[in-house]
Amino acid sequence: MTTGDHLRKARLDAGLCQKNVAELIGVSICTITNWELNRGEPEIRFIPAIIKFLGYNPRPEPEGTLERLEWYRWTNGLSIERLGIVMKRDPEQLSDWLSGRHKPFRKSLDKIATFLNSKE
Repeated sequence: MTTGDHLRKARLDAGLCQKNVAELIGVSICTITNWELNRGEPEIRFIPAIIKFLGYNPRPEPEGTLERLEWYRWTNGLSIERLGIVMKRDPEQLSDWLSGRHKPFRKSLDKIATFLNSKE
């Protein structure tokens, strides 16, 4: 199921119209329609509001350290730049790691895991 599928189901289950959900999330009715029809995915900045509306995270937390870091970023609606500030890491390095362009050394993976575990 996509994020749009989750939104549509939750909206219908709650007996709300798209306008209500759009106002709660802070987007246009057209945007909600597009998400529900899977014509696009929500921008990361809207994910926290979507999770709040749904009452749950539609993406299960993965196992791997880098996958968990991307999940954390997505769940909290953080840009790479903001994630870098929160983690006190170079955003470009984070981008390289999350995109798979480079793999972090073991020491860096341990620091990422420590960071993620402190957020649980």
